[in-house]
Amino acid sequence: MKPIDPAALRRSRMFLLLIALVFAAPMIVAGLLSWSGWQPGVKGNGQPIQPQRNFVDEKLPVQLADGQPYAWRDSEPRLTLVVLAGPDCAAHCFEVLTGLAKARVMLNRNQSRLRLLYLGAPPADATRRAAMQAYWLLGSDCDGKLAEYRPTTPDSVSALLVESNGTALSFYPAGFDGPGLLRDMLKVIK
Repeated sequence: MKPIDPAALRRSRMFLLLIALVFAAPMIVAGLLSWSGWQPGVKGNGQPIQPQRNFVDEKLPVQLADGQPYAWRDSEPRLTLVVLAGPDCAAHCFEVLTGLAKARVMLNRNQSRLRLLYLGAPPADATRRAAMQAYWLLGSDCDGKLAEYRPTTPDSVSALLVESNGTALSFYPAGFDGPGLLRDMLKVIK
């Protein structure tokens, strides 16, 4: 048997350690960044709902315009975009609602995975109300449990993105960024 050269053995062990370090370094850096609280790409455009709420568990009643109760938990997994109108929904309110309906269409083949629910008095203009009903389910918050999310500014809307199990994911106050909301929807609707 040929004797092992100690220098060659050290070199091969060092080479093995360098290979292991190349693979372990990204995991170590990611662990340190996560431990420090920084996580890339998880920040949404909406505000997180704290403490987290589940509208199914709360038995939050919403009555639709046809008198039927709104089912937070659907027969298939679909998210709900709940829009809460401020007082006197008019031109600006309708413009935001139209933009959100267009954003739903931009989900392409996944647009059926998002339900649009409007809570509040619909626009007074009959033409706008009819146009809105083509995309939106109209309803009302029976017990006022969503009052904290409703804007107080006239002709404005706020929004809630709700998971298919009834868990409210994020809140978008009046004046929210429509494209930002679309980006958030694209992240969760797949």
